[in-house]
This record gives sequence, C-alpha cells and structure tokens, in this order.
Amino acid sequence: MSREQVSSDGAMSEYLPFTKMQGVGNDFVLVDTRSGVEHDWPRLAVRMCDRHFGIGADGLLLITACSEADVGMRMFNPDGTEDFCGNGLRCVARYVADAEDPRPDTLRIGTLSGVRTAWLIGPDTVRADMTDPVFRPEGIPMRVTGERVLDYELPIENGFLRITALSTGSTHAVVFVDRLPDDDEFVRISRQVENHPLFPERTSLMWTRVESPERLRLRIWERGAGETLGCGTGACAAMIAARLHGYVGSRVAVASEGGEMTVEWEPGGTLFQTGPAEYVFGGRYFL
Repeated sequence: MSREQVSSDGAMSEYLPFTKMQGVGNDFVLVDTRSGVEHDWPRLAVRMCDRHFGIGADGLLLITACSEADVGMRMFNPDGTEDFCGNGLRCVARYVADAEDPRPDTLRIGTLSGVRTAWLIGPDTVRADMTDPVFRPEGIPMRVTGERVLDYELPIENGFLRITALSTGSTHAVVFVDRLPDDDEFVRISRQVENHPLFPERTSLMWTRVESPERLRLRIWERGAGETLGCGTGACAAMIAARLHGYVGSRVAVASEGGEMTVEWEPGGTLFQTGPAEYVFGGRYFL
C-alpha cells in the first residue's frame, strides 16, 4: 500500500513499499496492491525498473486481489508494456506463501494467461503449471499462414534467420545455433527480430544451443526489456521447440546466464517449469 512520511523539510512524501526478487537472474520489483492501492503502473514500471534512476529490474510485479484464485499477478516490462512472466509467477508464489502461517504447499494464481497453479517444493524452489503452448500463427501472434511456425525463414538484413515461433503466454521466436552469438550479432539481430513487421506485438528471441538431449543453453532477448539473464516463458518455448525438432526428451534442464531451471512437456500434455524464487532486498520507493 502507499504510505506517507514527513521529510526533513516538513513536507509529506508518498512512497511504495516493495520487495526485490529474482528467479535465475530475471529480477523484479514486487509490490503488493491487495489493499487497493492504484497508480499509473505502466509509467511507474518505466521509472522503477530503470537501473540508473530507479530500483532496477527486468519488470514490475504486482500482487493483486483475485476472485478466481488465491491471488492475482500482473507484470509490466521496463518499457511499460504488460506481459505474462514465468519467473515472476514463481516469485509471486513464494512471496505470498511466505507471508502465510502455516505456509501453504499450493497456490492458485490468476494471471494474464489464466489461473496457474504453483507448488512450493522447498524454501526457495517453486514448480508451476504454465499456459498451454500456442502454435497457430494467429495466436502467437505472427503474420504468416499455416498450422505451425516451424523452421520458418524469417527475412532479416543480408539473409534470413531460421526460427520456430510459438506463444507460452508470451510471444517467442527460437533459433537453434551451434554457438551462442557474440555481443554485436546478438544485439543487432535480436532487435531486428523483436521489431519485425511479421510480429504485430513484437517478440522475444531465444538463442538456443542444444548441449545434450537433457540440457539446453540460452542467450535471451526479451521484448520490452532487451537482454535478460533468465526468462521462464522463454525457457519453456525453447524446450518445446527443441522437443518438436526431436532434439530433447520430455524433461530438460535449461541454463542461461542467471542460472538453471527445469522444463517438462510432452505434446498434448501439461507444461511445467521448476526453478528458484529468491529475495534480494526490500525498501521504499518514493513517488
């Protein structure tokens, strides 16, 4: 909830209590809004996520009241756009569970992609069911035809990039590479793909190296955020794309710069992600 404090000059300053959390290096500013506090959240996300003039984060997480679940969550990217977030889902689950006595083993969380279930399987580890993957182009969304976007030659400068596109609650393109790109190639091509006219709502890009049938390694570009150290929905998208290509089995460790998580999926089955949700610090953000 918003609060007020008297400053040294006698003026009243409004502030928001917040908690900083992260999952595989994907970091968030978390604000509990269940008391009914309202603000211009897209604008605040831009300010609070700024790493020089704000708290610094890959996204602003809001815990909300939800009549259909135990709690609700919303996530805003650093550019103010709203999205679904897998790592954020785990962070919300741990924060809410830790505040209850006794600590629940299971929580139902309302999200932009429907109600999800989270299981608290350790002090800082959460397993969650994710939204069913969407393969049809109109649901991704992507301006192409067909049943799936598999090995699609996406036109970029001086050639094309062979991608598999899908939605795991957020739009993703996956490219399989023998080596992860250097900084120049990564930034230059990722920006092109994120803003490609075939993706009307932009897309994240998962650069994916298959290390074994049980392990993938990613370099991650998220729409609205740029490079991030981890991405839960992106890890799920990369695993599903690799499974469709026959590169991996049904349970895969997905590593990125920020750490490692596990993704489980069989075609036609439920998609699960398991990974850490950790506290960083708490504080007050002055408005």
